Amino acid sequence: MKRFAALYSRLDDTRGTSAKVEAMRAYFAEAPAADAAWGLYFLTGQRLKRLIAPTQLRAWISDATGLAPGIVEECYAHVGDLAETLALLLDRAERPQPMIERGLADWVAWLLALRERDLDAQRAALLDVWARLPLDECFLFNKLLTGALRVGVSSGLAARALALHAGLDETLIAQRLMGEWLRVASTARSSRERPAMDGDSLACHRNSAADAFAALLAPGSAEAHPSQPYPFCLASPIEDAPDAVWDAGLPSGLGPVEAWLAEWKWDGIRGQLIRRAGQTFLWSRGEEMLNGRFPEIEAVAARLPDGTVLDGEILAHDGTAVLTFAKLQTRIGRKTVGKKLLAEAPVAFVAYDLIEWQGEDWRSRPLAERRAQLEAIVTETAAARLKLSEPVIADRWDALAASRAEARERGVEGLMLKSLDSGYQTGRKRGAWWKWKLAAMTIDCVLVYAQAGHGRRANLYTDYTLGVWEGPNPGEGLLLPVAKAYSGLTDAELNKMDHWIKQHTREKFGPVRSVAANAEVGQVFEIAFEGIQASTRHKAGIALRFPRIARWRTDKPTREANTLADLKAFLKR
Repeated sequence: MKRFAALYSRLDDTRGTSAKVEAMRAYFAEAPAADAAWGLYFLTGQRLKRLIAPTQLRAWISDATGLAPGIVEECYAHVGDLAETLALLLDRAERPQPMIERGLADWVAWLLALRERDLDAQRAALLDVWARLPLDECFLFNKLLTGALRVGVSSGLAARALALHAGLDETLIAQRLMGEWLRVASTARSSRERPAMDGDSLACHRNSAADAFAALLAPGSAEAHPSQPYPFCLASPIEDAPDAVWDAGLPSGLGPVEAWLAEWKWDGIRGQLIRRAGQTFLWSRGEEMLNGRFPEIEAVAARLPDGTVLDGEILAHDGTAVLTFAKLQTRIGRKTVGKKLLAEAPVAFVAYDLIEWQGEDWRSRPLAERRAQLEAIVTETAAARLKLSEPVIADRWDALAASRAEARERGVEGLMLKSLDSGYQTGRKRGAWWKWKLAAMTIDCVLVYAQAGHGRRANLYTDYTLGVWEGPNPGEGLLLPVAKAYSGLTDAELNKMDHWIKQHTREKFGPVRSVAANAEVGQVFEIAFEGIQASTRHKAGIALRFPRIARWRTDKPTREANTLADLKAFLKR
């Protein structure tokens, strides 16, 4: 635990990419295999499920410290991070009995076992641990406990560090890290008698994690589990006309349009559909297994030959046409689907690439070859819920640009451009795939609420709720909240806004502050968003897709911000 706590602190304090990679490489070299496995698990963005409700934890801290619940709430509102709040409130110069050093894997086992206990036993066990852990380890422990551990590195950097440690190709490591490579994470259990793993159970837990780490480091091409997906190939954004793009550092553009496959950029759930060993697996790009959530797609996959992996998009689809994203949203998050929802929001898998065929990895083959075989597979399967992503045909770039201009009316985000001689690469390699999206829609909103951020921003008000005027004209009626935005401002701007928010707070609602906002006083921000839809869940009747701050409109008074009618005009279009 000490090693990972030190690594966590070092990564949080380090800006340089090379330094972060070296810190992780050193951790993998020094840590026991089981600890290194769990460290890698967390470094790649995975987390344990939250064990105990935050309100319960705050109540127990109130008991442990003797502080009134209201004071604990105020501390939490000020710090902005529950794990850090707990650690700070419990910190003390002397501890009754320092905790015997446990490795990270043993602490994970302890937490998994704690899940099985009743509340009284959980409380007693946590109070004992909190009293004996030093501050840095207590903070990390609380992060694991609350399921809020986020490390300031990407999974790609973690894979690079592991590849350096193992002396293996980074692409191979990225492939091995896909899917449930550490299956002990979801299967580890222990006795209900005590909140710790001992004897055979603990040894099994350690050995399983150590074996998983050893498999990652094994030379050669170790056999993968049938469920394992491939790393996704990602596209680079393109803003200008394709013939103006610099390709591989040269101002040569993209060349003739005939060398590229153009497709609509669908607004759905990116996924891989896998058929291996007589089983079907459906993975999202976020590496979440979606089995059971889209049974109509799994039924189609059962008709595919073993050794087939398709890349594509899960879309709301009635069999003849793509439906709105709002329809698909009714299926997202549902682990089981009833007959009514299946009828109201049917889905299809729109395939646009073939990654594996007849058990062979096809990623190194050119897209033109993969595409031809994919067309044959979809045609032979002849299933209403398996569609081929049709190409957008054009003989000139300007003609393709004209087709792109129709994207919003078609309910898509723009175009995808893929080089016909490109392989299916790991991650985002500039030059092979491009996403040529439409410009975002924008609207001017007024800040109405603010909340403190997390991590480095825990002491700054950085999370904003923004509204538009309810009246028919700007500056008239109430300000109705329509969006929440967390990004888009520089550090200097955030500091200025934080000062303004504290000076203009009207009311406090726990960690949230309402601020002065009327026709004469307030702050205006230009908000960019990708889509808009009607929503009965929001007072304004509108929901924006992917809102973010485009710029701080210090030049614009609040009375000139946009109205709800302006947003409804977007909705009509």
